[in-house]
Amino acid sequence: MYHLYLGNNLEILKNFKSNSIDLIFADPPYFLSNGGLTCKNGKGILVNKGEWDKSKGFKEDYEFQKQWIKECKRVLKDTGTIWISGTYHSIYQVGFALQELDFKILNDIVWFKPNASPNLARRTFTASHETILWAAKTKDYYFNYELSKQYFNEKDKIKKQDKQMRSVWWIPTTPKSEKLQGYHPTQKPLTLLERIILTTSQEGDIILDPFCGSGTTGVASIKHNRHFIGIDINSQYLELTKKRIESL
Repeated sequence: MYHLYLGNNLEILKNFKSNSIDLIFADPPYFLSNGGLTCKNGKGILVNKGEWDKSKGFKEDYEFQKQWIKECKRVLKDTGTIWISGTYHSIYQVGFALQELDFKILNDIVWFKPNASPNLARRTFTASHETILWAAKTKDYYFNYELSKQYFNEKDKIKKQDKQMRSVWWIPTTPKSEKLQGYHPTQKPLTLLERIILTTSQEGDIILDPFCGSGTTGVASIKHNRHFIGIDINSQYLELTKKRIESL
């Protein structure tokens, strides 16, 4: 079962009951659309994902992060956790907001991208990872420790029962096979969301994504017998999410 909502997530979340969500994954804007260059299909293109990804300045950007995280905390169960992805452009604001709102940060996961785009400017090191913060409201959060032991950090592909999943995850960027229903500029790979959902939620749980995007969180949730709630300000992205879920 899934529900998709079109509109501002702050306004929509106000209608949700407190302590009603088991797990939240959020991929908020990274504020990267500043006219810089990136590489796509071997060619340099301007970074311009849309108005939603443009910075409004430090103070306003931080207030935005704090407000949606605060509302997510209200709807999250005491046994629930929240995962938030970002790069250095946004993740430090997110981390500060989590701590200011009395979340306990459990891990900062490094999602290493072995096939990351090259650095065209050649003035910095090539960005080849994203950070994903995992945080809890209380010490009673759910974590499937036994499942986490099925993974070893040798490219995260060798399964060994006596090892634990490490905090560096080797996962390639989203393959073309997961983009057949349409395009989204920040689509996350299904493997990433499956790992998060399987280790930190149970069958029948309610999973929320307040920045639904292409709907990878929804696909992973429905595929593994969870309920899903997705919110986005873009109707085309919600249609893409619906297509992907219905294609399962």
